[in-house]
Amino acid sequence: MMTDADYNRVIWASRRGMLELDLVLEPFVKDAYRTLSSRDQARYRKLLECEDQELFGWFLGRLRPEDEELAGIVDTVLAFARRPS
Repeated sequence: MMTDADYNRVIWASRRGMLELDLVLEPFVKDAYRTLSSRDQARYRKLLECEDQELFGWFLGRLRPEDEELAGIVDTVLAFARRPS
């Protein structure tokens, strides 16, 4: 089970310092992360280990992760970001 400290670390790691990434990752982690399965939460944490330039390319749709688990969580984040407000 995730503790508040663990969750806060994920929130902190989602702050990338690149506005385009922050606009995608911060709302996702605050509004959707806790509802993910433990497997998808692990995938999201793995995603956060990637370089900002990789993330930027993936979230702009210019590139796709070779790792299918990362590709799946990228799709999940993008679907969240594209949902109607």
